[in-house]
Amino acid sequence: MIDSFPLLSPDGTPNPRLCLAADVEHYSRLDARAQSAVQADLVRLLDRAAALTGLDRSLWERQPQGDLEFAVLPEYTPEAAVLGPLVNHLAEGLGIRNAMPSAPRIRLRVAVDKGLTKSAALGHAGHTPVAVARFVNSPQLKAVLAALASADLAVIVSDRLYHDVVRSGSDGLAPEQYVRAHVEVKEFGGYGWIRVPGHGPDDVRPAVDVPDRPQPSPDIPAPGPSTLSQHVHHGAAVGRDVTGGLSIGSPRHSR
Repeated sequence: MIDSFPLLSPDGTPNPRLCLAADVEHYSRLDARAQSAVQADLVRLLDRAAALTGLDRSLWERQPQGDLEFAVLPEYTPEAAVLGPLVNHLAEGLGIRNAMPSAPRIRLRVAVDKGLTKSAALGHAGHTPVAVARFVNSPQLKAVLAALASADLAVIVSDRLYHDVVRSGSDGLAPEQYVRAHVEVKEFGGYGWIRVPGHGPDDVRPAVDVPDRPQPSPDIPAPGPSTLSQHVHHGAAVGRDVTGGLSIGSPRHSR
């Protein structure tokens, strides 16, 4: 039975961990062959970004889920390195990858938060995994990616990470590039900060400020109806929606 936090400080209290989710936009519209290629490319993109940042991906507690990867990063992973260089290298890698004419375009939504997370029977439990699940599926983040058709990546970080890390301005974090969004998804409510590499806040803010459900990107046909099945069970976010929502469930073996 798994009933304790995996890492404890010397005084026995659990240590906070960075949690990250990367979700492929409109993955369900691809055929099986394209989905397989996109999954492989997503792993390569994250591997490349981490390596260039100096992070060891083999130490990440990863939960691949087809169009999405949820990961709990090692204790003491530098937050500034993840929110700055890692994100920038990921955006660069996406640009290189999407310049290939024969490959289906990959557009990513990424969410990052830090807090206590507990190993559980179906993956990870705690407020932070739930928050990451809600942030990566937030209407505002989807709306921003839909509105900015040329963008390959949209990132949202929690309010605590923005104030504790981003506002320091170190490692090229550029706090002025972020736009605040109040996210309310089911029972979850909280502030996040959205950044789109290659686009300024004046580009991002109009989509964030629109309360309506985001519309699809102009170059992508409208999807059919979908039913959201995500919920919180014993403190862990579980379930998904048919357009590629997050499910924090039983981890699979990493490659």
